[in-house]
Amino acid sequence: MKNKTGSVSIAILIIIAISTVPLYAQPPSGNESTPAKLFKGDKNIPLIITSDQLSTDNKNKTATFTGSVKAVKGETTFYADKMVVYYTDDQSKVKQIDATGNTKLIRAEKVITAAKTVYFAGKDEHVVFTGNPEASEGKNKIVGTKMTYYLNDDRSVVENSRAQLEDK
Repeated sequence: MKNKTGSVSIAILIIIAISTVPLYAQPPSGNESTPAKLFKGDKNIPLIITSDQLSTDNKNKTATFTGSVKAVKGETTFYADKMVVYYTDDQSKVKQIDATGNTKLIRAEKVITAAKTVYFAGKDEHVVFTGNPEASEGKNKIVGTKMTYYLNDDRSVVENSRAQLEDK
């Protein structure tokens, strides 16, 4: 960790703030669709991020996790080579998360891989997977050039898609 004034407190605040973000979360109970269960979550379940290094930049309002990044919340695990978290001025909310390098989101048999994954908070909350994104569950696979999941609408858009459906 780079030694900057307030780095430890910022890192702790970032981890607390991220734990309220439903991106990598255990689903709430109910009859939600599979994508909604994958992304939405219980705010009471902590998010734990581990990495080889954490660097914070208070001026630019970022926390950068590098090297073997692993984020776990409930039953969902997210891996990346690098994860940059952008937060608000008061450090209370996450605005965006950029994950690059071998990104992989796993929950039960559901796996989404891509070279880059970006989470956008706010009114139009969504996640974008690019760089050969592939979603699979069992033998079923969907690939495309870009996958976008809109959390509030519980809908997905896959550009240049190809689906292989084998499971009933």
